[in-house]
Amino acid sequence: MSRVDRILFDHFAIAVSRMADAASFLSGELGGVPDAGQPSGAFTWGTYRFEGGGSIEVMEPVGPSDFLHRFLSERGAGIHHVTFKVPSLAEACARAESAGYGIVGRDDSDPEWKEAFLHPKQALGIVVQFAESGPPHAGSPSMALPPGVPGAPPPVKVLGLRMRCQSVKRAMTQWKTVLQGTAAKGPRGELVFSWSGSPMRLAVEIDPVQTEGPIAVELASRRRLSLPAGPHPVLGAVFRKEEV
Repeated sequence: MSRVDRILFDHFAIAVSRMADAASFLSGELGGVPDAGQPSGAFTWGTYRFEGGGSIEVMEPVGPSDFLHRFLSERGAGIHHVTFKVPSLAEACARAESAGYGIVGRDDSDPEWKEAFLHPKQALGIVVQFAESGPPHAGSPSMALPPGVPGAPPPVKVLGLRMRCQSVKRAMTQWKTVLQGTAAKGPRGELVFSWSGSPMRLAVEIDPVQTEGPIAVELASRRRLSLPAGPHPVLGAVFRKEEV
């Protein structure tokens, strides 16, 4: 890990009951390459890397009931959070607070990984993680890759997430003012937020009536993909192939 000089959309995470059950799709169908992972207190995480650098994290609960158990119990498997690497955790938190957000779960104790969160009730239906990373220190746990699949196909490109928000103002406040993304109009009238140096983006549909939150994981691929018509039975998220 190393410090960044600007905000980067680093990855998004999907909560599942068993990480091993996700490998046949993320690696076997989408071609994701096992990239990093390790136990982290009450859960274990692993990431898969895709064409162009897009990253999907899978989280599996460990031990007694905690936030991930509650998430799975209440919602089932699905998209849990988005992670943004920031140059300064203090500055990101101050910017969020000045925009009216409350900060939860802030932890500055580890110089290798300082973090804080926005709660989904405020943050447009998804947990938002700010992370300030630093060089590994002595005694850091070694990485343990998530499972892959022998003979996996070439990786697809993960374009990012399609989201829903109830107003332009709310979307602009969160993704542009607080997280300093660049906003543009998408081909279907959505707002597309991107970050220089980040391989993924957020496409945000504006609907004043529907529930806010993630809609789908958007993919691009030169090969045919076998994607479920609705939410994936293990990952809980909808995966869509987009024409680009």
